[in-house]
Amino acid sequence: MKPTIAIVSLYDEKLESYWMLPGYAQGLEDAGAVPVLLPLTADREALERYAALFDGFLFPGGQDIDPKLYGGEKNELCGVTVPQRDAMEQAFFPLALKTGKPLLGICRGIQLMNALLGGSLWQDLPKEFPSGVNHHETPPYDKVAHPVSIRPGNPLYDAVGVTEMGVNSYHHQAVKTLGRGLQIAATAPDGVVEAVHLPGHRFCLGVQWHPEFSRLTDGNSRKIFEAFVKAAENKN
Repeated sequence: MKPTIAIVSLYDEKLESYWMLPGYAQGLEDAGAVPVLLPLTADREALERYAALFDGFLFPGGQDIDPKLYGGEKNELCGVTVPQRDAMEQAFFPLALKTGKPLLGICRGIQLMNALLGGSLWQDLPKEFPSGVNHHETPPYDKVAHPVSIRPGNPLYDAVGVTEMGVNSYHHQAVKTLGRGLQIAATAPDGVVEAVHLPGHRFCLGVQWHPEFSRLTDGNSRKIFEAFVKAAENKN
């Protein structure tokens, strides 16, 4: 039986609607999973049911995380935040993590993992951590923006089997200080953290780039989805 993977909804404030980029669901489907979109809610009973019901959890990209989630103060460099999503993920991520089931964070997802485990974020890389590396490319979003160096001995390396790969990039916030228990899995040439993992967990990986776009042109991006789904197939 195919594993079911829960994806936290994206939110459009202007339309007051939930939505999802197709690449997240298609990447999971192509890897052999059944993706399900979760509505935004902070209802404890609902979140506990979600944590118990699904085989894995994907925390996708989206708007900026409110710095209050990591004890910071929002400044003028921080972009648009979504209180409904912050509230849900702040309550849901610990429940999902506690199950021991596989988790994958993409872009905002890696930032969320880090923030909720006690780490902090750069609110705006161009102003707070300027470098010559392109972290905010223009369309199309499946092209390589820069390489990343991958450290051995983590789920990312186990998935792709290489110590360097090219990635796309579309973000202005990033991991600043690491959250509790997290270890760096990959870095950009300027030292920006590009991937983290949680040792001892079956599969807990966060990547800063967007494999939901680059999977169309890059085999390594597809391997990330495949490794995540394979981990979710192991119900033990």
